[in-house]
Amino acid sequence: MILEEILKKTKEDLEARKKALPYDMLGRSLASNPFFPKDVIRALRREKSEMKIIAEVKKASPSKGLIRENFEPLSIALNYEKGGAAAISVLTEPHFFEGSLEYLSLIRRYTQVPLLRKDFIFEEYQLLEALVYGADFVLLIARMLSTKALKKLLEFARHLGLEALVEIHSKEDLSKAIFAGADIIGINHRNLEDFSMDMNLCEKLIPQIPNSKIIIAESGLGDVAFLKHLQALGVDAFLMGEHFMRQRDEGLALKKICEA
Repeated sequence: MILEEILKKTKEDLEARKKALPYDMLGRSLASNPFFPKDVIRALRREKSEMKIIAEVKKASPSKGLIRENFEPLSIALNYEKGGAAAISVLTEPHFFEGSLEYLSLIRRYTQVPLLRKDFIFEEYQLLEALVYGADFVLLIARMLSTKALKKLLEFARHLGLEALVEIHSKEDLSKAIFAGADIIGINHRNLEDFSMDMNLCEKLIPQIPNSKIIIAESGLGDVAFLKHLQALGVDAFLMGEHFMRQRDEGLALKKICEA
């Protein structure tokens, strides 16, 4: 399965990075360049009918291959910020999504909105990396973590001052997220095991999510009428990448949705 392949490669890459830059040395870099994460909860919690978008800087994906040929991550991020993004998601997985941690640090230097490190995170080292490179929150995928591991990572993220978007695709995932204490829950319409889509997933899962949680809808999004339908169900914000990456002007496309 593709998720297993991604995790195998991610673990290999992580071991190499840990040897090149041990945990203690990585942490010391914060002393010389302290970074204070932004208020992600405030940025994502929806007020009335406003459209909150986490716009994604995304070059490729395992399911779609190359999405954006003319890929300039900083230019894209600046267009997103200008277009009204509530936050920006930056892919940092290099092999299947052609992302990079360097994109994250580059975008951090020139933007003011909260940044999400989107990757396959399973160790505390990766959370510290996220902070060092400028993320304000991180993606934690419930499907690939035990309940105990998810809770531990979520607690450490908060210890660092980071928030976490805990991604779910099933009732089992939701139970993990709630037990772990997630404040931000992302409902991914795409099954990461086989890439099948269930665009009715929000309708199935939202009634089981406590009212206090921030709900993010992910994958297969672009139609404004459908976004408003999901808002009526209780969705606070939308994580969107491919839709914008296929537009001639991603910032303008985002602005039109935000103002719809």
